[in-house]
Amino acid sequence: MPSIPTRSPASRRPRRRPVHPVRTKRPRWAMRATMTLSVVILASAGIGHSVVTSLEADIARVDAFKDMKNRPRAGHGMNVLLVGTDGRDRITERERRRYRLGGAPCHCTDTLMIVHISEDRDRASVVSLPRDSYAVTPPHTDVSTGKTHPGHPLRINAAYAEGGPQLTVRTVEHMTRVKIDHYLEVDFTSFMKTVDVLGGVKVCTARPLKDPYTGLNLAPGTHHLKGGEALQYVRSRHIDADSDFGRMKRQQRFLAALVEHATSSGILLNPLKFRDVTRAVLGSVRADRGFGTDELLDLGRAMRTFSPSSSEFTTVPIAQMGYVVKGIGSTVKWDTVGAERLFRALRDDKPLATTRTRSTTAQPPAVEVAPQRIRVHVENGTPTVGLAKRVDAALAAAGFRTTGRPTPAAARSAPRTVVSYDPRWDRSAKSLAAALPGSVLRAAPGLGPTLKVTVGTDFRQVRKVRAKDPEPGEFGIVRGDEVGCS
Repeated sequence: MPSIPTRSPASRRPRRRPVHPVRTKRPRWAMRATMTLSVVILASAGIGHSVVTSLEADIARVDAFKDMKNRPRAGHGMNVLLVGTDGRDRITERERRRYRLGGAPCHCTDTLMIVHISEDRDRASVVSLPRDSYAVTPPHTDVSTGKTHPGHPLRINAAYAEGGPQLTVRTVEHMTRVKIDHYLEVDFTSFMKTVDVLGGVKVCTARPLKDPYTGLNLAPGTHHLKGGEALQYVRSRHIDADSDFGRMKRQQRFLAALVEHATSSGILLNPLKFRDVTRAVLGSVRADRGFGTDELLDLGRAMRTFSPSSSEFTTVPIAQMGYVVKGIGSTVKWDTVGAERLFRALRDDKPLATTRTRSTTAQPPAVEVAPQRIRVHVENGTPTVGLAKRVDAALAAAGFRTTGRPTPAAARSAPRTVVSYDPRWDRSAKSLAAALPGSVLRAAPGLGPTLKVTVGTDFRQVRKVRAKDPEPGEFGIVRGDEVGCS
């Protein structure tokens, strides 16, 4: 008898026919993707087949894998592509006003995450893909015009607008060579309802978090967030120069906190609570046709002991921010060597943490914000010709995003090197000052996201610094119990 290759439980199950037609209204956004993972985790309650079957009817279906050819070879474990789109039709007017949810949708993906569930169901690895990632599509047909296009470059979040879920899956597979087993898409109405059904989730912050765009305003300390406040927390991207990368880290922290709450509070062992939470999530899920009752139950039985320490989070390594592409604009370019190493670990079903490089050499000083996140303009405050140019080049070599166009300062007799900064970017300013020993900080409200260095006669050197927390480009891996509240 011929041998049967090892495959995930999802791939062994027969395809199910959709119960309802695919919805035409597309939900939006970011953290809905992480909420879909909670469905998988909540299934660990081991609730009976009849209960879960009754909930499956609430899932809207999408054929994300139709007629797909030349796909990557299947590995071990299960790979789920979690997508948050930009529709906002299910939000009430009161919610729009209270949680700052206005604006026109772009009909693109706000968030993309690959969630790998290990073959033994002992580990979940979550890899965030920045929405502005430079990508190249495979040949495809535009869903809006019907035209056939050859492969071409774009930001990865635009693949959804051109070719819907299918092109999104194909583009991710094309870039990562990771075969996607399931596609899941959830809206943020479901997110808010689910957090409320769970009774809220605890998050913590060591510094104030304030974003005028979302209305988020958290003081340092621990906070118990209900649905709408949690939505503000995971949507905010105007807190510091970290922008989307800071938001991805907060999404990972929130997911870790949600897992900890769900696995430690007894919710998973309460059939009625399980039903309510799952129904809140599945009520607006769009899923591929192969993701159904059997998949939920298989994962549920295998993941009874799942905990925050069982999960690991990272972002695809970044080689260059602000990579400008003609006709597209500024993009985020992946580190191809680091990304291949990361995605090979997913394909081989290996823990990501084992790929972390170890160094026996002395490490540069640790700072809160990675140099790659900090924009800098250099001015020469001394009579020394060419000094600003040398400082600009040294900062760029240390990883900072300099303008490359230093200028003379208004006064040429500065005794001290000064870092001027908008108070909104205070953490970035402290990180930059650490690279300029002896420099002083000077608040300049209204300066904006680009910090200014005025070189003084005391300048001696630029020293390298590194991010304290794992950052894109450093291939940092953190476990769920490392990003939650201690």
